[in-house]
Amino acid sequence: MSNLISFTSNFADNSTEAGFQFTFFCDTCREGYKTRFTESTTYKKKKFFKGLGDVISAVASIAGQNSLGSTLERGTNAISAKFTGMSPEWHKEHEAAFELAQNDAKGHFKRCPKCNKWACDSCWNEQEGLCIKDAPRANVEIAAAKSQKMVKDIEEAAAATPVFSGKIESKQTICFKCGKPSGEGKFCNNCGASLELPKCPACGKPSQQGARFCGECGAKF
Repeated sequence: MSNLISFTSNFADNSTEAGFQFTFFCDTCREGYKTRFTESTTYKKKKFFKGLGDVISAVASIAGQNSLGSTLERGTNAISAKFTGMSPEWHKEHEAAFELAQNDAKGHFKRCPKCNKWACDSCWNEQEGLCIKDAPRANVEIAAAKSQKMVKDIEEAAAATPVFSGKIESKQTICFKCGKPSGEGKFCNNCGASLELPKCPACGKPSQQGARFCGECGAKF
């Protein structure tokens, strides 16, 4: 089996029997760079011999030479079986392809001289020559600090702004008949008088208890 060691702390092996491809991830943001696909030469040979065996078998069958066709077909199957399960030749190709892929991927990463981690272009501070964890970009930090301060100022201003300016006082309903607090029911808790507002006999609008004239039409009670 191949023992692959990546230059970054994490990578993905996307290889198949047909070929080789790898993804190398940034040590800071974990964004990946996928290398181009390289076809396996052993896989190409495998397809060639399988196709050749199928052609010879078909020709032999047509000519009536089934024994020759069967022999060659069995040989072709044996060759195919040799590469099933990733052969030693395939693993040699795999390791070679991995080294080429690493050389390609290194061109898309930079190694921080302080933490020795590999960073992609997005996580690299070009002016300082360090990754953004060891040397954050000044303009980005300034913008973030200004935004945080703005949010804090808004919250402090909102907390200091009076929302309710009226007076808070408790009001009680006074019975028009006995002059005592009547409670919250339809009748006075003390004298039992009805607390419903009387209606004007002329216009039918409700008026205050004890009123002598209707507030809507002016009719006399």
